[in-house]
Amino acid sequence: MSLVSNTFLLFTLAALILYYLVPARVKWIVLLAFSFLYYLSGNAGYFLFILYSICVTWLFGLWISHLQEQEGTEKAQKRAVAAGLILNIGMLGVVKYSGFAIDLWNRFFPKYSFGLEILFPLGISFYTFQSSGYLLDVYWKKTGAQKNPFQYALFVSFFPQLMQGPIGNFERLMPQLITPHTFDWQKFSRGLERILWGYAKKIIIADWAGVFADAIWGDLDRFGGLGLIALLFYGIQLYADFSGAMDVVIGIASLFGITLDENFRRPYLAVSMADFWKRWHITLGEWMMNYVFYPLSLSDVMMRFSGWCRKKFGRKQGRVVPIAVADLIVFLLVGIWHGASWKYVVYGLLNGGIIAFSELMGGRYRSMKKALHISGTETWYYLFTVFRTFIIVNLRWFFDRSDSLTQAFYMIRQSFTHFDLSLLFQIPAGSLGYAYVPWALLTIAVGCVVMVTVGILQEKGVDVRAAISARLPVPAVFGLYFVLFLMIGLFGCTAAPRGFIYAQF
Repeated sequence: MSLVSNTFLLFTLAALILYYLVPARVKWIVLLAFSFLYYLSGNAGYFLFILYSICVTWLFGLWISHLQEQEGTEKAQKRAVAAGLILNIGMLGVVKYSGFAIDLWNRFFPKYSFGLEILFPLGISFYTFQSSGYLLDVYWKKTGAQKNPFQYALFVSFFPQLMQGPIGNFERLMPQLITPHTFDWQKFSRGLERILWGYAKKIIIADWAGVFADAIWGDLDRFGGLGLIALLFYGIQLYADFSGAMDVVIGIASLFGITLDENFRRPYLAVSMADFWKRWHITLGEWMMNYVFYPLSLSDVMMRFSGWCRKKFGRKQGRVVPIAVADLIVFLLVGIWHGASWKYVVYGLLNGGIIAFSELMGGRYRSMKKALHISGTETWYYLFTVFRTFIIVNLRWFFDRSDSLTQAFYMIRQSFTHFDLSLLFQIPAGSLGYAYVPWALLTIAVGCVVMVTVGILQEKGVDVRAAISARLPVPAVFGLYFVLFLMIGLFGCTAAPRGFIYAQF
């Protein structure tokens, strides 16, 4: 059930009506029932996987909590959390990466080649990480184990965020889910506003940009010379699509009185790759930081490696090298999380390599800035760092969007050897054909200007929606958002409807 379908909107409306009609003590049960129904609507087989993840992490959470009440059980606790994580994340590994492993086996041992078809449940990467984070929080005593299995099931399966996040934190999300919220007009109206804004980003900007990006990647022999333009379109599409999805998801949660974590914070205004990853897919970055980077950095192995580095490279550089290595490992995992393919391995290592290199060169960068009398507060320098980061970010899309490494390198070569901007006008603009191409491009451009303007205002601390509500009377505010609703219909993409990109993860 796609977030952009009429069926989903009716489903959400039914959930809202029932949620606010039933007695307070059973409101969370309504959310659980609709969450299970939502997941079952996709494929009944999918439900077995999420049920497995719920049962494993809930039971192991209780076991770890029980062990913590006894003295001298530290080793048993470690074995319990390790077993729980292996069983939970192992399921993700089997489902998501067994095909990749089989392909490698068949390539090196063609005589013994075989095939295997495995069901790939939607949203598995998100709910596996969310439930694994809970298990580690119980082990580290950041939260207590949830005794009620059905309330815990709601935490893992809350339907707005189930398919594409944001990845929830147990301590922040669980209390909200089981609290019987009463109708709050302010939260409800802000939620509606955000849902509209998310759909506008998706249907007007992302889907139109996707028409051109998909056409270019779909026929590289003909359009390969537009590779750099395709990167720009894909960057627009991916951001407007994913952040638009988060706006819809967070807006829907707000209708129920629930506040989800933000997942984007103006990533294209980042001044470095490290800054970009603090702004893009924030909950994944925080998950990797809290559950991989910090434990890895503080592990006995890394501590010994850090000591060796200080002896080998000196105190300052020796402190940075382990951080750079940890960055590489974390972003390798980020790449693999995106998919089972060598292109994602390269994508992850490229991100981690850039950040690790910046860590290692940090001292020299500071020396160069000092020698050039650059304080770092100059407007021109800020614009330079934003533009530089934007270019680096977009160049990575070669490996994210291409079907394979071979295709990515082919497209890079074509981009610099056969560039021809006129090919852009040979791509039909949805059902409206070639004649509408200039208008489609104008629609994308205007949409981007609006997004960038809103982003800059937010970067300066302006709450745009609050400012609109404060300065305009209520009828004018509703009129404004009604106009936005009409614009989605008038200027929305006329190509075949497409779901949100990250729903496939």
